[in-house]
Amino acid sequence: MVKFTVKIFDELTAVEMYEMLRLRSEVFVVEQDCVYQDIDNKDQKAYHVLGYKEDILVAYSRIFDSGYYFNLPSIGRIVVKEDERKYKYGHELVAHSIDYIQQNFTEKNILISAQTYLRKFYNSHGFQQQGEGYLEDGIPHIKMLRTS
Repeated sequence: MVKFTVKIFDELTAVEMYEMLRLRSEVFVVEQDCVYQDIDNKDQKAYHVLGYKEDILVAYSRIFDSGYYFNLPSIGRIVVKEDERKYKYGHELVAHSIDYIQQNFTEKNILISAQTYLRKFYNSHGFQQQGEGYLEDGIPHIKMLRTS
């Protein structure tokens, strides 16, 4: 079972920050073979969703309120450790991230930039594709909107 917590940047410990950046790098840079600038000066404005299983960070996302990334709240850097995906923690992570927005933000609609191959995954959480696909860091993406 994964235990989720949400923290703002200044609440993160050095260990949590290291674990978060390591997990993002393991998946987005190494596994997906994509060289890009992950440390983008946006973490300071984000809410960080940390999912721990027995003291190991296995799931992570970052949330933005309206106006910081898009004109609507957004969820990004959605990631689950490769050997933990078989337990469907990605669904728990996205559900927890959505719930956080619903309970804490004024605006309830959510806009994300999703990797195209994950369309059905995000559809299962109420997101619908908006417009045409595009390349982001060399990977096909689509904008997806979840309305309340």
